[in-house]
Amino acid sequence: MAERILLAVRIWNKRIALATGFILLACAGLVLVDITMRQLGSSLGGTDEISGYVMAIATAWGMSFALTELSHVRIDFLRSNTPQKTRVLFDLFALFSLAMTVAIIANQCWPVVATTLKNASTANTPLETPLALVQIPWFAGWLWFAFSSWLIFLSAMVLVVKGRFKKVEGVIGIASAQEEWL
Repeated sequence: MAERILLAVRIWNKRIALATGFILLACAGLVLVDITMRQLGSSLGGTDEISGYVMAIATAWGMSFALTELSHVRIDFLRSNTPQKTRVLFDLFALFSLAMTVAIIANQCWPVVATTLKNASTANTPLETPLALVQIPWFAGWLWFAFSSWLIFLSAMVLVVKGRFKKVEGVIGIASAQEEWL
């Protein structure tokens, strides 16, 4: 069951990353059109604001993908010189710390969104963007990251209890230099 959960989280994160990539590509296209129009004496206006919103949303959703692809940075000085079980304990501690931190951040994001919804807040810019349109997907990305982190942590714990240390290391460890180049 733990392995199925890990696989499902990884598959969903790949799908989300692909969708996020298309959104970033569309945003880059919008900026390119705006730059071209500026050369012709016109402008769409607001592309800097829109691209900032897109980057915030993409970052919130992309961090969970980075987690499943073992892309989070860790200081490997102690970890690399220890036995496998100790490495797994370091990895579990790092993942637990990450899951706790992300859960706290997601929890702190909600009051921002709630206030925006209550006040029907808009950006103090010429576009007057309704901030709920930006903050809800941003908040959802943080929630997904927290949910994914906890699912991965709990699944890894189940695998540790079963003594599947090699599998745990492959799921929550650090990608080797060779894997990173592939």
